[in-house]
Amino acid sequence: MRVDTVVFDVGNVLILWDPRNLYRKLLPDPAEMERFLAEVCTDAWNLEQDRGRSWAEAIAERLPLFPQHEALIRAYSERWHEMVPGEVPGTVAVMEELRAAGVPLYAITNFSTEKFAEAQVRFPFLRQFRDVVVSGEEKLVKPDPAIYRRLLARNGLEAGRCLFIDDSEKNVRGAEAVGMRAHHFREAGTLRAALVELGLLP
Repeated sequence: MRVDTVVFDVGNVLILWDPRNLYRKLLPDPAEMERFLAEVCTDAWNLEQDRGRSWAEAIAERLPLFPQHEALIRAYSERWHEMVPGEVPGTVAVMEELRAAGVPLYAITNFSTEKFAEAQVRFPFLRQFRDVVVSGEEKLVKPDPAIYRRLLARNGLEAGRCLFIDDSEKNVRGAEAVGMRAHHFREAGTLRAALVELGLLP
């Protein structure tokens, strides 16, 4: 089955995201910074915002547990944009090439609803997909098969005709599990080569 549709992840495929971009400023000792991110504002805690919890609820949940870190905890939401320094080099240009070639473009992203709305203002190209499945809105996170199926069902897409692009191997495997083709993203050059091989770009 020929692939004719491309589905992008957003974080670290189209826009850069790493909490360390912020916390290096707030916690100059690297060991202290890593300990804070491993024990206080953890990946698992952040994932609950991607699953639909509001940032107000998230901060309120952390403060009683770590009152000594109140300012640092609040900064995770209040200074979130400092975690996102800009676009991933080259990928937006590849996306624009695909659009110019008439390839239908969609996205599935693990993202807080609140922060995704802010990101769309800052990065207008995030508004140009035919549809975006945002985990915070759906209360589903990758690699749950249901989130991929939500995009397919909502848009009448055939899994085998879609190429899914993600920087997370487990999310790539999740897409493959529902029948999608998938590309484990590393950088824009190898992505473009894969798209050429599939006949999506000249």
